[in-house]
Amino acid sequence: MAKQHFKYNPKTLSYEEVKVSFGRKVFRVVLWLAPNILVAVLLAFIFTRQVDSPKNQEMQEELARQEREIKRLNKDMDDFTEALKAVQGRDEEMYRKALHAKAFPEELRMMGTGGSDRYAYLSDLPNSELLKSTSKKLDALERMLYAQSMSFDELAKLVQQKEQMVLCIPSIQPVRNSELKRPIGGYGIRIDPIYRTRMMHSGLDFTADRGTEVYATGDGVVVKVESKRWGYGKSIIIDHGFGYKTLYAHLSKFEVKEGQKIKRGELIGLIGSTGKSTGPHLHYEVIKDGVKVNPIGYFHSDLTPEQYEQMLEMSENSHEAMD
Repeated sequence: MAKQHFKYNPKTLSYEEVKVSFGRKVFRVVLWLAPNILVAVLLAFIFTRQVDSPKNQEMQEELARQEREIKRLNKDMDDFTEALKAVQGRDEEMYRKALHAKAFPEELRMMGTGGSDRYAYLSDLPNSELLKSTSKKLDALERMLYAQSMSFDELAKLVQQKEQMVLCIPSIQPVRNSELKRPIGGYGIRIDPIYRTRMMHSGLDFTADRGTEVYATGDGVVVKVESKRWGYGKSIIIDHGFGYKTLYAHLSKFEVKEGQKIKRGELIGLIGSTGKSTGPHLHYEVIKDGVKVNPIGYFHSDLTPEQYEQMLEMSENSHEAMD
């Protein structure tokens, strides 16, 4: 039973019951509960700190570890970028110059990948600025690698072409040294053996016995097999590609036909004295881009330096041609 409170009234000379209002009752209840609520809040705060603190600490440590790893990745990409720049330098200064290739277009090395909004999705993440910087470096490195890959693909094709060119360019003697009977008739102004006038001799004369074998000096295709009563007599022209052709004249016999593919060192005919000729020999010419050039510079594959010097001397000391 709740206590009843009384108060003495001097006017009525009696005790009257004290009545408490509802609001005052509520105030008393709250006043009574306040210490308990305060204690509960304090206990909850302490409990929460004790429970959540390890998780928060673990998250902070994980973020710090991620930051360290991203910074390490940034450093590695900086190193890779410098190494790739060194490769680009060798590409331009060594490989391309050696292959006589044009410089790789700078605009292809600097290809873009989009605007600044490309990295907006990273803005809400922890370490967002560091992540953006890393992403930009990674994209730049990817562009450099792609451009360098394109450059190497181009150089690889050029190397293949150069390998084919090496096989096609005339580079051996059409007649073996051991078969030669006299000094080689040289290229240049020589005395014509029939007209006895000074004329341009546009090839080399290899004097050997009739029937001596004549060999193709480079890979190519036979584009002309021709027989005339005068001039070159029986002659062969081989197109080697890359602007090179060779002519073999005054033959006694053909061993090839027009349209036939030829390999360097392959037998194509036999020495004779057909056409305008004063004796068995091979008249040999090298034509580069339509211009007849001195063949003496194209005998580097099958001669030693000593043999080449001897051939050079023989051709320079010969003042009379045989055709």
